[in-house]
Amino acid sequence: MHQPIISGSSRIRRTPYSKRVEEAGVKSYSVYNHMLLPTVFDTLENDYHHLKTAVQVWDVSVERQIEIIGPDATKILQMVTPRDISKMKDDQCYYIPMVDKHGLMINDPVAVKLDKNRYWISIADSDVIYYFKGLAEGMGLNVNIFEPDVNIISIQGPKSKILIERMFGKEISELKFFRHGKVFFNGKKMIVARSGWSHQMCFEVYVDGSMNGQDMWDKFFSLGNDLDVRAGCPNLIERIESGLLSYGNDVNQTNTPYEAGLGKFLSSGVSEGCLAYDILRTKTEPQRLIKPIEITGEPIKPITYSLQVSNSNGEVVGQITSAAWSPDFKVNVAIGMIDREYWNEKNSLFLNFTKNDKRQIIINDKFWS
Repeated sequence: MHQPIISGSSRIRRTPYSKRVEEAGVKSYSVYNHMLLPTVFDTLENDYHHLKTAVQVWDVSVERQIEIIGPDATKILQMVTPRDISKMKDDQCYYIPMVDKHGLMINDPVAVKLDKNRYWISIADSDVIYYFKGLAEGMGLNVNIFEPDVNIISIQGPKSKILIERMFGKEISELKFFRHGKVFFNGKKMIVARSGWSHQMCFEVYVDGSMNGQDMWDKFFSLGNDLDVRAGCPNLIERIESGLLSYGNDVNQTNTPYEAGLGKFLSSGVSEGCLAYDILRTKTEPQRLIKPIEITGEPIKPITYSLQVSNSNGEVVGQITSAAWSPDFKVNVAIGMIDREYWNEKNSLFLNFTKNDKRQIIINDKFWS
């Protein structure tokens, strides 16, 4: 079956690396934050195997930055997240569930603290810059909020540490998880964080200035020839195996952080500075929850849309939002939102692909352990 293509326009932004991505043979794109995001280079499965054995350079410019700077920067950031950021260090990154006043998720970004009153918010796919601007204006906060010219290159895979050390030295390659360090490239100070959207060894280079993008890309490839370095991208199979949620796909603005399985980031409780403080304190025991799921039977084609989960009586008790065949686990792996009374692995749950294809599904917490 012929696959449709994306028609380009100025509303769908290219990135500083798009020319190199196309030269590397990108086969498909998605659109994320109004920008092109590569999704496949060779095949989904071949990209998956290479990611797990070598090193890849990802164009993830779509992780747009929102810069918040000023005396009220910490205050406004705390207003939108229940996670306590008061003890965040100047070299730390925090994964922060971002919520509205009702405690419902509007994004799940990574906050990067650059200084006492300065942050970059590396956002998932939604226009939350307008939410920040609205809060700042409506509450008279002393902050400046804008999108800086920062475009992330992510270095991914088991050999990424070697490549990062060749590029920036051991001090950067030895960074602890969710910490960042400063580097210089083309005479410009930039940061590199030990973070990324996979469960492989990963780093993210916050390339400051579009004019530096292709030089940075080319340098990584020149230093990684013997490491089998290739252009890559977030891989659907690997992210499902790893339990990495896609905002807008697996969770959205109908879910609380607790339903999304993010309660572990709120272990000290909901921060009092959060606008949803009162509501979220009553939502700590969710009635539905994101779960790792095995779909029985023959290998399936990737699923990136919702399918209803039913019990033995045919009642809808949840939904599958992402699924694919896992070559390493030798089963179909999935992410789903399941009602509380069916979290036990012994429950009989089913998925209807088509009228003639009904599959049993099994909650398998071992996937994400």
